[in-house]
Amino acid sequence: MLETKSRKISLKGQDKAIVEVKKQLAILEGELFDSNSYPKFSSKLSVQNNFPLKVKKLEIFQVNIGYMCNQICDHCHVDAGPDRKEIMTKDTMKQCLEAIKKSGAHTVDITGGAPEMNPNFRWFIEELTKIGVDDIIVRSNLTIIVANKKYRNLPAFFKANNIHLISSLPCYTQENVDKQRGDGVFNDSLEALKMLNEVGYGVESSGLQLDLVFNPGGASLPGNQQELELDYKRELQQNFGITFNQLFTITNLPISRFLDFLVASQRFEEYMDKLITSYNPYTVENLMCRNTISVSWDGNLYDCDFNQMLQLKTASSVQHIADFNLEELKKREVVISQHCYGCTAGAGSSCQGTVA
Repeated sequence: MLETKSRKISLKGQDKAIVEVKKQLAILEGELFDSNSYPKFSSKLSVQNNFPLKVKKLEIFQVNIGYMCNQICDHCHVDAGPDRKEIMTKDTMKQCLEAIKKSGAHTVDITGGAPEMNPNFRWFIEELTKIGVDDIIVRSNLTIIVANKKYRNLPAFFKANNIHLISSLPCYTQENVDKQRGDGVFNDSLEALKMLNEVGYGVESSGLQLDLVFNPGGASLPGNQQELELDYKRELQQNFGITFNQLFTITNLPISRFLDFLVASQRFEEYMDKLITSYNPYTVENLMCRNTISVSWDGNLYDCDFNQMLQLKTASSVQHIADFNLEELKKREVVISQHCYGCTAGAGSSCQGTVA
């Protein structure tokens, strides 16, 4: 059992969100609990002479355009929901567009919350197509497409702009999906997938890419990505007539709501032990933090969206999109903490699935 030390963090006179992040970092680093025996992530990297961890060529610009979402999922590392008001402004989007043009990145990965709920979402997409980005990814939760009639033309909009869709569907059964994401989510997700199939998404030779994302429902690592993809394709095709392109497996990182779950269920130590004992040195070469820059709704820069949630900004003189400077960012070292074990366990994990 985890036992908190007598030292407490006072909420008085401080922003609760900042205090919550500090609390999460303190838990991860072993400062709030009696157990402080976990090896530092830096020590694992040092064995391979990979510490400090250096960035490589910038290839992916990941932009979080808002934490507002129509769902409240148990595993959500963004802590997104209908009550979140953080939304990227058009001015910040314009700064992103200028930086993307300068960066040479071949992929722009748009995420949220439900990014479609940002009032300037479609404008941003159309501007990205004008500057010739090779791959524009939208991370959709699917249910937003059927949540309100104003979103029902999204499949046609996505098709018109050749958007690459990556959508979360943590299982192919109603029981498991609704347990993790809320009642009715499975059926709404199926309806959205059928709408996307109808316009060509996930259909062979259409050129319209539809990928799904699996993440475990509890304190366990994902199964084999290729095997799960075969299972998903069989079950969704046979039972619902739904097709898609690829399945990505993503490990739940011990931050935000999932960390709260681990602590509340007294499984934090168990899960950290699992991640640490499953550390795979062959994942380090392809970690997403090495070829990605993550932009938050307010324009701050991070090495990945997990660091964004912990407010661990880039270790650089450039920490905001308004000051974007590729040459300066190339010099930075990746900011790490204990949550990084989640991306290096087993076959590894990234926003594009396994890395090893």
